[in-house]
Amino acid sequence: MTLDLTPDQLLSTTRAVRKRLDLDRPVPRSLIEECVDLATQAPTGRNRQRWHFIVVTDPERRRLVGDIFRRALATGGGQPPTERDLPRMFAHPGSMERISDGLRHLHRNIHRVPAFVVPAVEGRTEGASVLDQSMTWGSILPAVWSFMLAARARGLGTVWTTAQGPLEKELADALGVPYDEVMLAAFIPLAFTVGTDFKPAHRIPRERVLHWERW
Repeated sequence: MTLDLTPDQLLSTTRAVRKRLDLDRPVPRSLIEECVDLATQAPTGRNRQRWHFIVVTDPERRRLVGDIFRRALATGGGQPPTERDLPRMFAHPGSMERISDGLRHLHRNIHRVPAFVVPAVEGRTEGASVLDQSMTWGSILPAVWSFMLAARARGLGTVWTTAQGPLEKELADALGVPYDEVMLAAFIPLAFTVGTDFKPAHRIPRERVLHWERW
C-alpha cells in the first residue's frame, strides 16, 4: 500500500525524518525490497550498476552499528560551514534549532530504530579526479534518493546522514564490507513515520540559486 501523493507532493515532502520515526514498529522486509527494486531503476554511469544496499535489522547488530554511529557523531567530522553557508542555514528562524533537536533525539534513540540502510558503491574516490568522483557518486546518489522517495511513498521515513564517514572503516568491518574496494556512501535510519503529514521545507528563494546562461 502506498500513500496517495502526487509526484510533486512526493518530491516536496520527502523530509529528513528524525523525531517522527516510529521506533516500536518493525519494517517488513518486503517493503525494503520494494524500495531497493525501485532504487536500482535509477541512472547508473555506463550501466555499471555498482550500487549495493546493506540493511541491518538484527537487534544485536543494530546495537553494534548504533554505537559506531554515536561515536562517529562525536568526532564532529566534516569541514565547518563557510561564511556563505551560515546566512542560508539560518535564513528561516528556528530551522537549525529543530534540526539540532532532531539530531540529539536520533543520537539518544539510534539503537531503537528498526532498520538501518547503508548504501554503498564499488570503487573509492580518495585522490580521484573530479571526473572520476562525479562518475562514482553519480552512480549511487540517484539510487539512494529513489530509495528514499519509494520509502516515503510507503509511509516510511528516512534521513540521509554521513555519520559513517569518520568511522567508515570500522563500520565496513562490522558489516563485512571490503573497505579497500567499496565505499559506504551514507547511513540511513529507516522506520515507519508517526503520521504522514509532512510539508515542504523552507528554502532560500529560487533567485539565489538559479543561474541563466552563466553564473
